[in-house]
Amino acid sequence: MRLLPARPRLLALGEPTHGEDALLDLRNDLFRQLVEQEGYRTIAIESDCLMGLLVDDHVTSGAGTLDEVMERGFSHGWGAFPANRELVRWMRAYNDGRPAAQQVRFAGFDGPLEITGAASPRQALAALHAYLTAWVDPDLLPCDAATLDRLLGADDVWTNPAAMMDPSRSVGRTPEATRLRLLADDLVALLDAQTPHLVATSRREDWDRARLYARTATGLLRYHHWMADTSPSRMAWLLGVRDSMMAANLLALAERGPTLVNAHNGHLQRTRSTMRMGGRPVDWWSAGAIVDAHLGDRYAFLATALGTIRHQGVDTPPPDTVEGLLYALPEDRHLVDARRLAAVLAELTPAARVSPWFGYAPLDPAHVASTDGIVFVRDSGKGDPSPPHDND
Repeated sequence: MRLLPARPRLLALGEPTHGEDALLDLRNDLFRQLVEQEGYRTIAIESDCLMGLLVDDHVTSGAGTLDEVMERGFSHGWGAFPANRELVRWMRAYNDGRPAAQQVRFAGFDGPLEITGAASPRQALAALHAYLTAWVDPDLLPCDAATLDRLLGADDVWTNPAAMMDPSRSVGRTPEATRLRLLADDLVALLDAQTPHLVATSRREDWDRARLYARTATGLLRYHHWMADTSPSRMAWLLGVRDSMMAANLLALAERGPTLVNAHNGHLQRTRSTMRMGGRPVDWWSAGAIVDAHLGDRYAFLATALGTIRHQGVDTPPPDTVEGLLYALPEDRHLVDARRLAAVLAELTPAARVSPWFGYAPLDPAHVASTDGIVFVRDSGKGDPSPPHDND
């Protein structure tokens, strides 16, 4: 916190790769300290926002077993990581016997999206429609549940993995999908227009979840629409829609209170994201960049850099890279003042590290100055359980 002008509403801890025990253990350590010392009450990770509701229900009320929650409450395979299981176990133990206002909360902030495609919008649309049906004048609803069900059809046509590479296999621009986008837009408009009534008559928690369903339904329908696109901008739209959905979820969490966010550095950075797909450059704004534009200094980003991941062939970094400079420090874990580091790098003009493994993204020297701090982990083994050494 000494690196920051004020306690941020969203404190983002990035990682350069997924699934490394040392990074996830560090995240758990940090979250516990933020809860106990700084009043943070929510952790949000790069996982399906709808699945995450199961985890939140478990940690706040004990609903479901730990095994069930780890299997059904995480996307991308994150439920298999021991550190995520330990996080959920600790949160449930912390909340046991505490009133709701003092409990810690869990959130996924990714959309219901995988590399192979996107979920059907059925769950989000049906839940939004059910909430509005229960609380507003039925004559105001733009359609009934049966109409939504008919237009949605079978879920497997939405989740067809072939659509990711072949736009012609997507149903995102069929007449039914186009009609669904209009109905979803009307449902969201009705939710917004009825806010005074809904906040006064329904539980605040139910209203918050209805807003999540609304964001997810419209985001998924937009994502499917662009999956069916054949223009050169298709991938830029898909990547941008995903990060925009992430950003909207993070901004909603910021309304609730101070939150620790954990995801890949690329989703949390303030700079524009770039990559090459099919030999073509693609660029878009990350979730972190969008959130930063809204929140300013109420958003803080700590990028994590790794020295070695030896079991993936990532060995000792070259000494002329950012990771190489930090690797020469004596401790295993460090928190580095990014602005002071950027001033040093300006004199040294370090080389960009090249990763031999596709699953690891080294820190770009040009991005250091746009972070609030660098968390450096020397080696990706189990690591020292002590907190990072402060090198600010």
